[in-house]
Amino acid sequence: WLSTLPAGIRLRDLVRLAKIRWRIEHDYRELKTGLGLTHFEGRSWSGWHRHVTLVSAAHLFLTELRLTSPKVVGGG
Repeated sequence: WLSTLPAGIRLRDLVRLAKIRWRIEHDYRELKTGLGLTHFEGRSWSGWHRHVTLVSAAHLFLTELRLTSPKVVGGG
């Protein structure tokens, strides 16, 4: 691994930061496959921006729902 983190970083913090990558990749895959992030076929910046904003809002809603009511979203 290459990193620009300070040389004196604690191993615990380094491992925590390394694991964040998995979470980001998981969320991005969910945005693409489950919420339609890549389905935009318009041509304008504002249209794309609206699409990404709505997909992100849907992802936030589902994440909040999972955290507060896991049984509702298939977590239990």
